[in-house]
Amino acid sequence: MEMKKKIPPKEPDFDYQAFKQRALEDLKKGKPLTGKEGVLTPLIKQFLETALEGELDYHLDQEKEDAVNRRNGHGKKQLKTDLGSFELLTPRDRNSTFEPEIVKKRQTYLGEALDQKIISLYGLGMSYNDICDHLQELYGIEVSPGLLSSITDKILPQIKEWQSRPLDSMYPFVWLDAMFFKVKQDGIVQLKSVYTILGLTVDGMKEVLGIYVSESEGANFWLQVLSDLNARGVKDILIASIDNLKGFADAINSIFPKTEVQLCLVHQVRNSLKYVASKDQKEFMKDLKTVYRAANKNLAEKRLTDLDEKWGKKYPLVIKSWKANWERLTNFFKYPEPIRKIIYTTNPIEGFHRQIRKVTKTKGAFTSENALVKLLFLTIQRIIEKWTMPPHNWAITITQLKILFENRLELDLKLKP
Repeated sequence: MEMKKKIPPKEPDFDYQAFKQRALEDLKKGKPLTGKEGVLTPLIKQFLETALEGELDYHLDQEKEDAVNRRNGHGKKQLKTDLGSFELLTPRDRNSTFEPEIVKKRQTYLGEALDQKIISLYGLGMSYNDICDHLQELYGIEVSPGLLSSITDKILPQIKEWQSRPLDSMYPFVWLDAMFFKVKQDGIVQLKSVYTILGLTVDGMKEVLGIYVSESEGANFWLQVLSDLNARGVKDILIASIDNLKGFADAINSIFPKTEVQLCLVHQVRNSLKYVASKDQKEFMKDLKTVYRAANKNLAEKRLTDLDEKWGKKYPLVIKSWKANWERLTNFFKYPEPIRKIIYTTNPIEGFHRQIRKVTKTKGAFTSENALVKLLFLTIQRIIEKWTMPPHNWAITITQLKILFENRLELDLKLKP
């Protein structure tokens, strides 16, 4: 006696009218649109399950000529989506050759919008654990820190593209400085240096030219950074403002020989006070201000001589430092007041670093160098969105630069109307 094949029960058709009525009732009761018990969740579930059934039908139809294959029931898995988590019925075939596309085998996560939400939360400085709690509370979605890490890793290609993008050939002003962060490496917390370059374009707009991570700050690595800027298209920098790191200015001039290097006066003053007794600091500072606040370089040199006569014997190292760095500390005297205000200090890049610190200050140590770079990149992108205007009186400043550096600005000057 021939046995009949057992036909699996047909899934009931989705009753849209019943869903619409139930959805309206649920909304009146105050139920959320999304989440495990969300009003829209059954609709998304039905759509995905219908699409998977269609994919399997197509797959079986394609295999008819080459193999005997048929449906083999359903599996179940918990799927996390933008709208929440739910149980998804996944159709199977007897030969296990079916490879769905809309929700792949072993895939338990689906959602571009949720990816962007996670990346945005990470960019605000939230830890992976905090993000997990946030998603559970708002969407009823349980995700692991490992999954969050893989989601934020999606921006790594974007970061590499940003780090290697072409740059302008000319920057009138550039500030260079380093930040320091704790990063776990091979189970050990190490201090990493992040080299930052902030430039001002000929249109007067701020631009972060790049960030570079190294073991420690030093002129040798700065030389690599400057070489990279040159390779990415930077051919000339008019004035660079830096701190007094040994060999730093020489590294700049080895790549950009025409660049004027201005040592930060604020750094010089701070370093000077470290070697002055607290009881003398108030009086010493009063005398020191007459040096760097002088009307011109000649008067500043006379004031430095007066400072040496009064304090030289007591604080010879301080006076020696000012004399040794004098030419690069006083470069700003060459220029009119609008330019002086821009270059005499590295405050522009230090202010930029303070904005970054507001986001990173809650981090004890980053889990990896990638984790650090991802957060820095996202923070920088948010900061630069607010850079929409050039400095005050930029038209006057760029005109003065054009007069002072006529041959070097002529081809690059493209002022917006």
